[in-house]
Amino acid sequence: MGGKRKSLQTLLTTTDYRPPEGFAAFPTAIHHASTVLFKDVAALRARNWQDKQAYTYGLHGTPTTFTLEARLAEIEGGSHCLLAPSGLAAIAMVDFALLKSSAELLVPDNVYNPNRELAHWLGQDFGITVRFYDPMVGEGIAELIRPQTALIWTEAPGSVSMEVPDIPAICRAAKAAGVPVALDNTWSAGLAFRAFEHGVDIVMQALTKYHSGGSDVLMGAVITRDKALHRKLEMAHMRLGTGVSADDTYLVLRGLPTMKLRFDAHDAAARKVAAWLKARPEISRVLHPAFEDCPGHGHWKRDFSGAGGLFSVLFDPRYSEQQTDRFIDSLKLFGIGYSWGGANSLAVPYRIAQMRSRWDGAGQLVRFNIGLEDADELIADIAQALDSLA
Repeated sequence: MGGKRKSLQTLLTTTDYRPPEGFAAFPTAIHHASTVLFKDVAALRARNWQDKQAYTYGLHGTPTTFTLEARLAEIEGGSHCLLAPSGLAAIAMVDFALLKSSAELLVPDNVYNPNRELAHWLGQDFGITVRFYDPMVGEGIAELIRPQTALIWTEAPGSVSMEVPDIPAICRAAKAAGVPVALDNTWSAGLAFRAFEHGVDIVMQALTKYHSGGSDVLMGAVITRDKALHRKLEMAHMRLGTGVSADDTYLVLRGLPTMKLRFDAHDAAARKVAAWLKARPEISRVLHPAFEDCPGHGHWKRDFSGAGGLFSVLFDPRYSEQQTDRFIDSLKLFGIGYSWGGANSLAVPYRIAQMRSRWDGAGQLVRFNIGLEDADELIADIAQALDSLA
């Protein structure tokens, strides 16, 4: 441009100004970028999008997303992390990274329903063999593994029926057969269950839940320790184009400092509400992993350090679906909506027999997310809603 003054339009799009160095604050800076600038052509040609020491394109990461990935890996006890725009997108990343036509996928029968639907789609349209197994199979999963088995999904506990599987036993059998195990570890937020220490190869987190804590962000993460597995996941991440926004990343980062405090508060309130419900004649069963009669309680007691705010109940079989729906509609402090891990309590009915290959439970199932309201007031609200069953 020489010494000529830039036009107003050029000044509106470019500037020579650079802010001074040395600014520091607690929050991570929000870097918005699709285009990443290179110093020169040599720098452009030298950079590799898989190298986390440099930047190439917004989809592959900015300082904001790199920071969240590093922190999530630290929290979970992993080495590598990739972000996705939802928990389901993170599950899909794992599937597409490790499965190909003629491969086999093993999925627990109590799996998160969108994961189940994705598995059905892979089976119907992509030539993947999908088999659903008893979540309480434990070491018996060795008998299900075949030469073409390429991935085993686990969930601890099941997000509706709350069975707690024997993850270490499943991992031992899978490792002996050379099959990776992926775990949906969202229920424990990576705080109450140390997945890698129990043999898991890949951890999926729906950051939508406890990590965010605000019921206002959709995001997922896939965390590994193994470099070779991470490379496969990276290629799927790139090919699927699973980017996340800088603003959403910041919101998750903002939620991390309070996550354990919130998780512990959810846990304490949920146990109080669940214990109260257990004594009610309208409830035939409380499905809460910290309770002795919950399937897999022994595994929870051995492997977990907490429980969070999510549990389910089965109503006495004498109550119809219409009656339990009226119960939910009568609640004042509970919203009716999917997801969990936020500050507000939720109640959702499930037609669980339609979701499972095998289900021998009796009575209508309702899942509760106990939020951060006063537990005694939540109990009083449930009590008045139970009156509507009459």
